[in-house]
Order: sequence, then C-alpha cells, then structure tokens
Amino acid sequence: MIALEKISKSFGKHEVLKQIDLSVDKGEVVVILGPSGSGKTTLLRCINYLERPDQGQIQVGKHKVSGKHPSRHDIHQLRQQTAMVFQQYNLFKHKTALENVMEGLTVVRRIPRSEAEEISTRMLQKVGLGEKLNHYPSQLSGGQQQRVGIARALALNPEVILFDEPTSALDPELVGEVLEVIRRIAEEGITMIIVTHEMGFARDVASRVVFMDGGVVVEQGKPDEIFQRPREERTKQFLRRITPEANYSI
Repeated sequence: MIALEKISKSFGKHEVLKQIDLSVDKGEVVVILGPSGSGKTTLLRCINYLERPDQGQIQVGKHKVSGKHPSRHDIHQLRQQTAMVFQQYNLFKHKTALENVMEGLTVVRRIPRSEAEEISTRMLQKVGLGEKLNHYPSQLSGGQQQRVGIARALALNPEVILFDEPTSALDPELVGEVLEVIRRIAEEGITMIIVTHEMGFARDVASRVVFMDGGVVVEQGKPDEIFQRPREERTKQFLRRITPEANYSI
C-alpha cells in the first residue's frame, strides 16, 4: 500500500531523516511517536511532497516516485492518493465550512459543483458538522475547524490520510471531540498515518506504533508491545517522560 525506501532529508547541514524504510498496509492505522525534532512531521510531509526528499523512493498504491528526481506528473499522481490534516487547520477564512471542503473537489479534482456540494455535505455530516455548513471559520471553535479539515480530507477519497499532530493547536477541552472523529474513521478501515503526542489515543486507535528519534525509526510494533514491552532504551526513556506511570528499568 505505502512503501518508503531509504528516505533521507536534510535542511542545510542538519540531517533530519536518515535512510528511513517504512511500509503501511491497506487499512492500517500507523501512529508515529517521538520527541520534538525527531523527524516525524518531515517524514509525513515527504510522503505527499510538501517536502522533497533528498533521496529514496515513495510508493502509494501503484504510484512510485523517485525522491530526488520526481517529475511534476509523478508528484501530481502521488498527491491524488493522499490527503493531509494539518496542525493549524489551513482553512480559507473567507469561505464557509462547505466551501472549504468543496474547494479541493472543484479546483483540483474538477468535479462538477453540484456533485462536490453533495459529497462535501455528506462528509461534514460525517464529522458532526451538518448544522454548520454555512458557518465561516471565525464562527467555529478550534475543534470544529479541525473537523472541517478532516471532512476536507475525507471528501477527496484518498488512499491514505496523513494527520500531522491534529490536536496540538487545540484547547484541552476540544481535543476529545477531534480524537473521537478520527477514532470513528479508523474503525471504517481507512488507511491513516498519524503523528501525535496523545499517548492514550495512540494505544487505542493504532494498528502499529512507530517510535522515531534523531531522524531514524528506533523501533515499531503493536501498541501493547511498544507501551508495555519496549525493547530499546531510547523508547523506554521517552515513555517514562511522557507517561510517568510507566515503570521501565533503564
């Protein structure tokens, strides 16, 4: 479904990703954990070429793209297979919730407006915003704005949805509503890669947890394996800091 091979990325002299290999099967929910600066978000952004890898190969579905020398067509085809939910919502302030969701369908996918409106309405209802179709971002809470972003991603019917810390910009009381929407989507079998610091959510929703540090994958496994029986000392150190109740010997 998704295969990353030897993905590397540097910013100046700082090597952010170092020969990353990672595969994701159809229907899997892969949660990426790690400290700030570990390369999590950069890896996510490389998958749909918001950042261009310095080397390696990316495959999503049947589409393979060279990291270093992609064609414009290759990048376009890859982006057709992915959708991204950002930390900061990235909504058009002058467009309603409905118009924000429709934008990618009418402009990028060139779907007729009536069909795009039908799809967008259905997706907003799916995330619990059926009564907010004509509200502007300024009229919505942060959690509602993020749910519009999720509806926008769902409307594109991608092979995989990429979530970049979708709750990090939210007030604590709004986090739960967004996580619940993502949890429901996961139960439908949609392939997702999620960067998050929400440990309880990661345990509940992930098919597999990947722990990154220093631009490499330190270890990966099922949630119980990573949270209860981590193998690597660096993983144990991270979990002790994030989940103080963890009792790993280091």
